[in-house]
Amino acid sequence: MFGPWTAFAQIAAAVPVTTGDAAPDAIKQREQELEATRAQQKNAAESEQKLKADIAAIGQDRSKLTAQLIDIAAQVRSVETKISDAEARLRPLDARELQVRSSLDSRRSEIVEVLAALQRVGRRSPPALLVRPDDALQSLRAAMLLGSVVPALRARAEKLAADLGELVALRKTIATERDQLAADRDNFRTDQTRLAALIDERQRQQSSIEKDMEAEGARALALSRQVDSLQGLIAKMEQDLNSAARAATTASLQGAPATLNGKPNLEALKDSARLSPAIAFASAKGLFALPVNGVKIREFGGSDGAGGLEKGISLATRAGAQVTTPCDGWVVYAGPFRSYGQLLILNAGGGYHVLIAGMERISVNIGQFVLTGEPVATMGSASQVASLLATNAGQPVLYVEFRKDGTPIDPGPWWAANEGEKVRG
Repeated sequence: MFGPWTAFAQIAAAVPVTTGDAAPDAIKQREQELEATRAQQKNAAESEQKLKADIAAIGQDRSKLTAQLIDIAAQVRSVETKISDAEARLRPLDARELQVRSSLDSRRSEIVEVLAALQRVGRRSPPALLVRPDDALQSLRAAMLLGSVVPALRARAEKLAADLGELVALRKTIATERDQLAADRDNFRTDQTRLAALIDERQRQQSSIEKDMEAEGARALALSRQVDSLQGLIAKMEQDLNSAARAATTASLQGAPATLNGKPNLEALKDSARLSPAIAFASAKGLFALPVNGVKIREFGGSDGAGGLEKGISLATRAGAQVTTPCDGWVVYAGPFRSYGQLLILNAGGGYHVLIAGMERISVNIGQFVLTGEPVATMGSASQVASLLATNAGQPVLYVEFRKDGTPIDPGPWWAANEGEKVRG
C-alpha cells in the first residue's frame, strides 16, 4: 500500500536533507502519524459499536439478516473486482515508470551536458540536477524557446523533455491510482468485518435451532470416509445423515417454483424469507453468477491433465476471496473430502446438485437452506484441490460442478453472459 512511510522515503531520496530542520520535521511527522493512528482506533471502535447495534436491531429476524448478508457479500465481491482492476492498471504503469527512470538514469551524463549547454546559451543558472523531474522539465521547456538553440541540441533537449514529461505524468497517474486502491482496500476491510459479524450471527442463530449440529458434523465426516466418489458421498449424506436427509426430502417435496408467463419469476428472489428455491434450477439457464470472482483456467469437458475429462470448471481467484451461492439450495454436505479440500454440496431441487470445492473455510452447516448470492465460504492463499496443485500451487482455485440425477453436466448454459443478466438474492 502507498503508506506515509513509503511516501516519506521517496521524498527523502529525492530531496537533499538539511541538518537544521531535520529533527523538528521528524518529530512533527511522528506526531502526525500518532494522531492518525488514534483517529483510526477511534473510528474502529465507533464502527464496532454501530455494527453491534445493527446486529442487535436485526434480532431473530432471519429474512433481514439474510438480506444484509447478501447485500454485504455483493459489496465485498464488487470491491474485490475494483481492487483487481486497479492492480491490473498499476502493473504496466509501474513497469513503464521503471523503464523511463532507468533510461534517464543511464543518460544522466547526457542530461548534465544538455543542461550545461542550455545554460550557456540562455545565460541563466541551471537548476539543481534531477531534484525533481518537474524542475528539469520546466528548465528544458523554457530553454527550447530560445531561438539560438542549435538543431542538434534542440533535438536532444526535446527527447529528454518528452521523457521527463512522461515520467511526471506517470507519477501523477500512479499516485491517483494508488490513492484509489488504498481507499478501496479500506472499504474492503470494513465490509469484510461487517460480513464476518453477520455470518457469525447467522450461524449462532442456526446453532440455536439445530442443537445437535456439532454431532451431525462429526457424523458427516465419519460417513465421508466410507465413500470414494462424489456420487457416493451425496447418496450417503442424503440417506444416512439426519439433517442432510431432511434437506433432500424437503427439496424433493417442494415441486417446481411458480413461473410468470411461463418464465422464471425473478421477483420471487426479493423474498429473503423464502425457504425454498425462488427459481427452478432447470429454468434458470443464463441467470447464475459465478460463485467467486476469478479467471477460468479449466472448462467442463477439457483435459484434466491425467488422461480424463473435466467434470466441472475451475476458477483461479484472489487469496481470501468471498464465495457465494449461485442458486438457492439446501446444504447436504459441508466439510473436507478426499482430494477436494473443503467441499460444499447443495441440493438445488429437481434432481440437481451444485458442488463447490477448494475453499479454506466454509461458513454454513449441513441442513441449512441458503439463498442466491448468500456468502458460504472463503478462499485460502493457495490451491486446496489436489488435481490442481501441480499447476496452480501458489494461487487459490475454486472448483464448481453441476450434477443432474448424479451425472455431471455442463454448467456453461447456466452462467449469465454479463453482469446485468445475473440473478440477485
